[in-house]
Amino acid sequence: MIIVTGATGKLGRRTVERLLERVPADRVGVSVRDPHKAQDLADRGVRVRQGSFDEPASLVHAFEGAERLLLVSLDRTGQECVSGHRTAIDAAVKVGVRRILYTSQAGAAHDSRFQACRDHARTEDLLRATGLPWTALRNGFYAASALQFLESARHTGDIALPADGPVAWTGHDDLAEATASILAEEARFEGPTPPLTGLEALDFDTVAEIASQVTGRSFTRTVVPDDAFREQALAHGAPTPIADLMLSIFAAARNGEFTDVDPTLAELIGRKPLTFRTQLERAWAE
Repeated sequence: MIIVTGATGKLGRRTVERLLERVPADRVGVSVRDPHKAQDLADRGVRVRQGSFDEPASLVHAFEGAERLLLVSLDRTGQECVSGHRTAIDAAVKVGVRRILYTSQAGAAHDSRFQACRDHARTEDLLRATGLPWTALRNGFYAASALQFLESARHTGDIALPADGPVAWTGHDDLAEATASILAEEARFEGPTPPLTGLEALDFDTVAEIASQVTGRSFTRTVVPDDAFREQALAHGAPTPIADLMLSIFAAARNGEFTDVDPTLAELIGRKPLTFRTQLERAWAE
């Protein structure tokens, strides 16, 4: 059986849908915090079990019978994130999972300026220490994050953000397709994959040009000092850890940590990944 955690989230849900195109529903299970949100999957024959990263016994039950497990990284940071991943990995080992796949990130490194990439590196260490076969899916930075940063500019025409660097923004749909193919063993990777990215890395200067072309409106790019950006985030209600996390994305981008592009994602899905321009067009058409 193939078990997917976080199966009601953006990436997990899409991955399950793509997986069901490849394997029978009775070979797929999901571990979710709220089984009611996955009732439609249960109705289609998917095994749905409650699993919480804060309740080790629930994960042991949710992972029962798993041959392959997709561990979708938690929406947490720092020690809280890594501890949750450790709980899931320990549960997987306990039930005898044969291979663990983990949604890591391109740029994962202990010395990254982005907290999440440091968390991914520590989680990969935990996977390595199990002695089990494992795969770290080095996903490109989600394009959805760039679209969130652009939401204000969508109305004002001014992309007012800290200084950045090129980022290989990558879509959830393409990554889900690739993940499902690996889960179904259409391809296999030992340890970290190559970067699973779109085919171009863009900075927000270029994004401003794309936005202008897509909308026919003029978009400007204003560089906001880091301290001012942080204060603005706090003033808009962002908790301090979130404000610092957002700021660290730009620091890492300036450091060149998200510039790598690689053809592996295109090879896995059998086509070119969606461009950022296409994703922007679709998002702003809504």
